[in-house]
Amino acid sequence: MEARAVWKYARITPRKARMLADQLRGKDLAQAEEVMQVVPRKSSAMWQKVIDSAVANLAVVKGEGDLDPDVVYIKEIKADKGPVWKRWLPRAMGRATRIDKHTSHLTVIVAER
Repeated sequence: MEARAVWKYARITPRKARMLADQLRGKDLAQAEEVMQVVPRKSSAMWQKVIDSAVANLAVVKGEGDLDPDVVYIKEIKADKGPVWKRWLPRAMGRATRIDKHTSHLTVIVAER
């Protein structure tokens, strides 16, 4: 059995989100939570929310209240590119500079061993 969760339009660049995703891929739930507590990145809190949602979805699909964290593992985790928000910053002599604010679609699929 497996379940998935997606956070669309997350306000983080996909490159920064993938740095932590590569470390979490294939790990048990307990190991993944340890990694996220130690790594001081903005994406840690975001990935924690998505993983918690996927585990809750797995519990609903399976029909049980609590799952053993040693049995659940991260089968697939990815950060895809979302739309880019374009903003403008005034500059000297009447010019303007474009500021790109990147977004990501964070996807996690958890399964039981």
